[in-house]
Amino acid sequence: MRYAGRLFQLFPAAVGLWPTTCLLGVLALAATGCATTWPPEVERNLALAGDNRPELEKVLDHYRKKGDAAKLEAAQFLIANMEGHGYIVTAFSDKNQNDVEFDATDYKNFREAQEAMDALEKKHGELQPRRKRFDEDLEAVTADFLIENIDLAFKAWREKPWAKDLSPETFREHILPYRGSNEPVNSSRPECLKRYANLPKKMKDPTDAREAGGLILSDVGRWVGFDSLYYLHPTDQSFEEMKKSRLGRCEDISNMQLYAARANAVAAASDYTPWWADRDNNHAWVVLLDRNGEGKARLSNRAAKVYRKTFSIQRDSLASRKNEDEEVPRWLGGNNYRDVTPSYRETTDVTVRLTEEKPEGARFAYICVFNEGEWKPIHWGEIRGDRATFTKMGRDIAYLPAYYVDKKTVPAAPPFILASEGKVHTLDGAAKEEIPIEIATTKPATPDADTRRDIPTIVVQPGKTYELSVWDNGWESLGKKLAASPTPSARSPVSFESVPKGRLYWLVAEGSRRLERIFTIEDGKQAWW
Repeated sequence: MRYAGRLFQLFPAAVGLWPTTCLLGVLALAATGCATTWPPEVERNLALAGDNRPELEKVLDHYRKKGDAAKLEAAQFLIANMEGHGYIVTAFSDKNQNDVEFDATDYKNFREAQEAMDALEKKHGELQPRRKRFDEDLEAVTADFLIENIDLAFKAWREKPWAKDLSPETFREHILPYRGSNEPVNSSRPECLKRYANLPKKMKDPTDAREAGGLILSDVGRWVGFDSLYYLHPTDQSFEEMKKSRLGRCEDISNMQLYAARANAVAAASDYTPWWADRDNNHAWVVLLDRNGEGKARLSNRAAKVYRKTFSIQRDSLASRKNEDEEVPRWLGGNNYRDVTPSYRETTDVTVRLTEEKPEGARFAYICVFNEGEWKPIHWGEIRGDRATFTKMGRDIAYLPAYYVDKKTVPAAPPFILASEGKVHTLDGAAKEEIPIEIATTKPATPDADTRRDIPTIVVQPGKTYELSVWDNGWESLGKKLAASPTPSARSPVSFESVPKGRLYWLVAEGSRRLERIFTIEDGKQAWW
């Protein structure tokens, strides 16, 4: 198993959060004590807060009474967009959703933890991470925490020499938020402000936000390091936990970088790809943004999609379009991300004819990449007739269109290659020919953004048995072969005399974790996907 996340103009109409029963200005509001009926988005979340409503109202009343229009807007923005944010405790469970106790931090390193996980899976079957508990911010955050967060965010924005040109919209989305992902929230701004208090003296140009951000991110890299052990610890760490462990996975490190950057009014965002398209696992990283909230970083691998986490609710998301009872892949059902793939690479809108029968009631189709031995949904499109369009797809990648039924991806059409020039090459076996192939490698070398080392090539080993499968609306075996040492007459350890041409193939070693990569045959050679 693999496990590897201002003044009235300060916030524009998208926020528009002023008490609806008050026709007076903000300062007059503070003086007169106008009835505190807030805009619908705020009122809705205050109601959802339940017993915690008084804490949130304290924040609003605090800034209303002070007559601070900018901070009142900021408080309303956070509360209006708070639904869905919270601390998620993730546990491992068997196929019947029974928890299986396992804590990766009980072990010295990833190898020992993986061996322990393997032993548990022999006993319980394949284990999957699942959401065990969700402590929603609306029901948990305190007034003191939010007021401190807002006050210190404004303090940094107003005092840091590199922040003077930061747009209000960028401040709202990329400085003001208090959390990075689904970690427990801790007060982090005071310590991060203190840690970098003398940063301007170390800079060539104290007005350069990118220089400030680069120095901060570099320092965090020395503060918290990567450890693959935390692949098996899927619950995000808090600020205090990371200070103690000084280790984490990419999600943890990204959160720590966000705390440090945002506390010092350096606009930063967490970008991520849910699943790499040319290797297993996923990745999250921090990108420094300009005054208008734009920016990108270098990609280590091929990404079909790059998404940016947002605190604000994205109204064009799948979660906003689906019906309440409509089942969608879990992470695609979130409201707090937007597509920034074109900032990173060339993309193409792909319209696919869905050749497989549509499940009853299905309104969306999905497009998948191959990762960890499975087809993983990476994006969605509305079904219109017998077609679906998937927007802004990364090129030079193998994709599978699919439906989502009973929490599983079901093929909706043949796989295809979206080539580097943007053309679609469907792998449907239309040629009806057969070819011989020789295979010496099951996985190419690929970079690893976490360890900053290459994952080595995996070659076919003599004496092992390998099974070759071809995709035909599912993986179909073409037989097994015992690998031999290369000879003058056989250049590769595994040869198959007759296989369907123009298809997608997968060679898997017997007893492996099935992490080998899929490939096509181009001019007699393997092309990896």
